[in-house]
Amino acid sequence: MTLVVDASAVAGWLLPDENGPDLAALVATHADFLAPWLLWAELRNILIVTERRGRLPQGLADQLIEAVEGLGILLDTAPSNAGVLSLARRHGLTVYDALYLDLAQRRGAMLSTLDAKLAQAARAEGVSLA
Repeated sequence: MTLVVDASAVAGWLLPDENGPDLAALVATHADFLAPWLLWAELRNILIVTERRGRLPQGLADQLIEAVEGLGILLDTAPSNAGVLSLARRHGLTVYDALYLDLAQRRGAMLSTLDAKLAQAARAEGVSLA
């Protein structure tokens, strides 16, 4: 089963003071991890902001990125379609978050997120959450 992961879920795996999903359980139950192309920019931004706020020692963000790259998350580079804007409008999402939901819909995949608004939109759209 394919699992679309958003940046909040991945950060939840990595940051010691976050309550993210159990990575080992997700790896055991999902064959592929998938994300829109913007995952890497969002994740790096989360980590650098976390470092600046003193929640991560300087340099640890680089090591965490290497660890995530080792997971082999597949990046979807397909251009967004009109459905992304429709999802964003319908659920009051950012376009960034709508990209994750759109990808899960297009691939018939589950979604992993710590974002309450995105999770609510996914449920409303019939997308299962992990």
